Amino acid sequence: MHKLAISNLNRSILLCLSLLLFGNTATADSIAGSNGIIEITPLVHSSVQLEYDGFVVQVDPWAPIDISHAKTADLILVTDSPGHHLDTGAIADLSDTSTSVVIAENGLAQLPNAVVAINGELLKVAGVTVEAVAAYDIILGAPEHPKGDANGYVLTLGGKKFFFAGVTECVDEIKALQDIDVAFMPMNIPLARMTPKAAADCTKILSPEVVYTYHFDQDWVRRLGNPDFAGSTLPGGLNVAESLDAFERELTDSGIEFRRGDWYPK
Repeated sequence: MHKLAISNLNRSILLCLSLLLFGNTATADSIAGSNGIIEITPLVHSSVQLEYDGFVVQVDPWAPIDISHAKTADLILVTDSPGHHLDTGAIADLSDTSTSVVIAENGLAQLPNAVVAINGELLKVAGVTVEAVAAYDIILGAPEHPKGDANGYVLTLGGKKFFFAGVTECVDEIKALQDIDVAFMPMNIPLARMTPKAAADCTKILSPEVVYTYHFDQDWVRRLGNPDFAGSTLPGGLNVAESLDAFERELTDSGIEFRRGDWYPK
């Protein structure tokens, strides 16, 4: 084998080992629910764990890092079909015989026994209310997220409404949502979709008590497959850390609490 190929392979192995060994600190935040605390744990990229009164929800569970600290779910919500949203191995690891799994229509081939939610559908699953919200592109081009393909979700838990936007822009279906308490908003999606300003403007329309940005470091994901990836520049010449700062500035005087979360292993 060529020396360069061996070197690249070794770097890939080292990256994978470091992710598996150190993983994510998975620090839990919280918000008060109607009958106690709701714990909110950012896991990685767009994977989130909620826990309330012994009930566990996993959103887009994905295992490029060690997720053995994540808890078995009563309910799993999957927003889209790519592997960093629909990871069948992670879903299996975090499921037992009583776990309910809700997916977008585009994931049916991979999870034929899951509950399919179409855009706009309101479901009662595992004893909680889930609304599927359209998630799609306004700026056209690859990577494409066509209307009707994927979901965001509004989940009502402990008297609070959580909105997981998935990969989307600020479409009319999102603007129409009301009484959201905690929002998870994507940012820095390729083709200048959901820039910090666009994501913040969308957040201000929703006016939640708390917002997290997620799915915002695409370079981190690319380096999983190519540790030598040099990185890309975001619109406006920003890097990822600067984009988070820009998002926070856009929320100044909005009354919305921005929580950055610990989404990516250092």
